[in-house]
Amino acid sequence: MKLRLMLWLLGWMLKRALRRKPRFREQLTEMRGLDWGIATEDLSIARYFRMSSRGILSGRGLPVDLDLELRFEDEATALRILKKPTQQAFLDGMMAGTVRLVGDSADLAKLQGLLRHL
Repeated sequence: MKLRLMLWLLGWMLKRALRRKPRFREQLTEMRGLDWGIATEDLSIARYFRMSSRGILSGRGLPVDLDLELRFEDEATALRILKKPTQQAFLDGMMAGTVRLVGDSADLAKLQGLLRHL
């Protein structure tokens, strides 16, 4: 339940940043958008975000056409890493096998650049 709420709040914060933060909008325009999602490995909790300079769409589930997916072993692991989302935490999770990145790691770097503006 906590992870679902956290992901919903993340969508709300992204939409708010698009409205209020010019640098966030500029970076998103330069990127020409980014479609990404977060889920547990069993897909019991999943949410996607389609971001472009025109708007941000968020919804339940994990479509197959996303640029980037972050998959966590379970809800507790996702909460622990997402509360303090440092690059080192993601690397440690990948090395331990509790975090899986599906997609290009360059997209992850772009995403982290955008999330700094939240």
